[in-house]
Amino acid sequence: MSSNIPQMKVNNAVTKLSTCYETIIANKQSIKDMPSVMLWGPPGVGKSQLVRQIAKSLEDSTSKKVVVTDVRLLLFNPVDLRGIPTSNADKTLSIWLKPKIFDMDPSNKVINILFLDEISAAPQSVQAAAYQITLDRVVGEHRLPDNCIVIAAGNRVTDRSVAFKMPRALANRLLHIEIVPDFSSWRDWAIKNGINDRVLGFLSFKSDYLNVDDAKSDDVAFPTPRSWEMVSNILNKVSDDIEFSYQLISGLVGSGVASEFKAWSKMYKDLPKIEDIFLGRVAVVPKATDQLYALTSSMIAYARENTDNLKLIGNSIDYALKMPADFSCVLMKGYQSISKEFAKKLLTIPAYLKWMNHRGKLLNGAL
Repeated sequence: MSSNIPQMKVNNAVTKLSTCYETIIANKQSIKDMPSVMLWGPPGVGKSQLVRQIAKSLEDSTSKKVVVTDVRLLLFNPVDLRGIPTSNADKTLSIWLKPKIFDMDPSNKVINILFLDEISAAPQSVQAAAYQITLDRVVGEHRLPDNCIVIAAGNRVTDRSVAFKMPRALANRLLHIEIVPDFSSWRDWAIKNGINDRVLGFLSFKSDYLNVDDAKSDDVAFPTPRSWEMVSNILNKVSDDIEFSYQLISGLVGSGVASEFKAWSKMYKDLPKIEDIFLGRVAVVPKATDQLYALTSSMIAYARENTDNLKLIGNSIDYALKMPADFSCVLMKGYQSISKEFAKKLLTIPAYLKWMNHRGKLLNGAL
């Protein structure tokens, strides 16, 4: 990838771009004054999730409905973007029927995001058709509504994915950002979205395995944020029996990483019962680092399912004061990441206020 464009972690990109759009909207400026954005990055790094996080941020900050239209340009022909030609009423001229994907609500109560995904994988004829969309916000005879944000994304040519070199005329119409893998950003997203606690714990212990995308390798199964999300779906929605799921997990992240994940998961049986911790029945804290990672992720997952029972949460925070300081801080950061609403509830729990008084100053230095 070119070294002359900025690299950003997912969280940073979400914050930066959301602030730009929020400022423009709050000042009643035209959204088209913000350049269309191009997100570069390896497969599975989280570009699509980034766009949806921006949408959620805009909904929260503007109280408007945000609609994301996801267009996979790899599957399109130029005519698909412009529409189907037909004749006008008196059969004297041809007109173009608007494609369904551009049928957007133009009202002031809505913000549209047109997400042009896999743009670098699209044939150059399709990329050329994107010129008008990115700069002039028109497609043939059809104009995007004034409330539409345009964001494109694609893999780098160096990723050995399907990718064509972007024409310079198109590249010059875009604000380019390279998205780089970052465990901290992913962990915040994972907690909010209920990623399986074993996946979260394992990657907290071995964060280098979040993204092992070697462009020179011929492996078809390798770890990325996207493949770990699919592992989580199998464990959450199919079976959490590692013996049963092992081969399926191997097919997503590769047999080597899956073997390590399987071996690591076996020590869960030696952890204190999470229910007992939240009921205030357990005082013993594990000493092994891998067990503390597993315990922390399990407690976050349990808290996420019990955000309305503040007595249980308080008991778990009392237990957290017995944990090593760094893991205790990771736990509280995890609790705060569950949701903004839950973060506010924490402030009403005496045990949390006690924890903040004892260890709050250490939060920024947590693992």
